[in-house]
Amino acid sequence: MTLDKATIETLAEHLENCQLQAKDTTKITDDHPDMDWADAYAIQAAILARKQARGLRLAGLKAGLTSFAKMKQMGVSSPVFGWMTEDYAVPHGGEVTTSELIHPKVEPEIAFVLKRALSGPGCHMGTVLAATDFVLPGIEVIDSRYRDFKFDLKSVIADNTSASRFVVGGQPMKVDGQDLRTVGIVMEKNGLPVAFGAGAAVLGHPATAIAMLANHLGARGEEIPAGTLILSGGITEAVSVAAGDSVTLKVQGMGSTSLRFV
Repeated sequence: MTLDKATIETLAEHLENCQLQAKDTTKITDDHPDMDWADAYAIQAAILARKQARGLRLAGLKAGLTSFAKMKQMGVSSPVFGWMTEDYAVPHGGEVTTSELIHPKVEPEIAFVLKRALSGPGCHMGTVLAATDFVLPGIEVIDSRYRDFKFDLKSVIADNTSASRFVVGGQPMKVDGQDLRTVGIVMEKNGLPVAFGAGAAVLGHPATAIAMLANHLGARGEEIPAGTLILSGGITEAVSVAAGDSVTLKVQGMGSTSLRFV
C-alpha cells in the first residue's frame, strides 16, 4: 500500500459523499497516481465500514467488468469485485428514484445464491457450481461517481465498482444439469429489446466470475459465506436509463425480473 490510513479514510468519505449526494467527481488517481490495488480495495472496504457503522447490513457481493463487451466499453482489461448493502436492494417490480443517482445504467446479470461457503485459493467453476443453491435473474443499476463514467481500474475499485442498486426475481433455477454458458437473456427497456446475450459472455461461464471472487477474497483471508447472493457481472454492455423508463430482464429457464425509474 502507498496511501496512509488517514488518506484512505478521507477518500472513502469523499466517494461515499458523492454517492449519497448524487454528485460527480474526477477520478481519484488524478490526485493519487501512485496508489496501488491494495489502496483501492482498502478505500472500498472503508466505505463499507462507514455504512455498517450506520447500521446497514451487507446484502450481497458482486463481480464487475466481467464480460468482454463491458471491458471494451469501459476501457479496462480485468474484472473487479465489490459489495452491495441492503439500501441498494430494490424489490421485484420496484422503483428507483433517479434524483438519488448521477448517470444510471443497467446491466443484465445472472445472480448466484450459495448453499455452502466458498473460499480460495484454488476455487474453480466446478467448486462454485457444487456450492450453488440456485441462480436467478438480476438487474444491476450501476452509477459511477466519476464524471462522464471516465475512470481507471483502481479508481473504479475504490468506488465499489460503481455499485448503486439491484433487483433479483424470477424463478430460481438449480444448476444441476444446466449449462449456464448457453442460457440466453433479453433485456427490454420500455417494452423494446435493448440487449441480448448468453451466460458465456461472462468470462466463458458466469461461475468463473464467482470463482475469481472467492480466490480474490481468499488472498485476503476471507471467504464467501453460505447464503450469500452474488451478482456475476454484466452479460452485455450497460444501457443508460432515465426517469420514466421501465426495464425487464428475461432469462431462459428463470423467468424475469424488472424495475422502474421515477
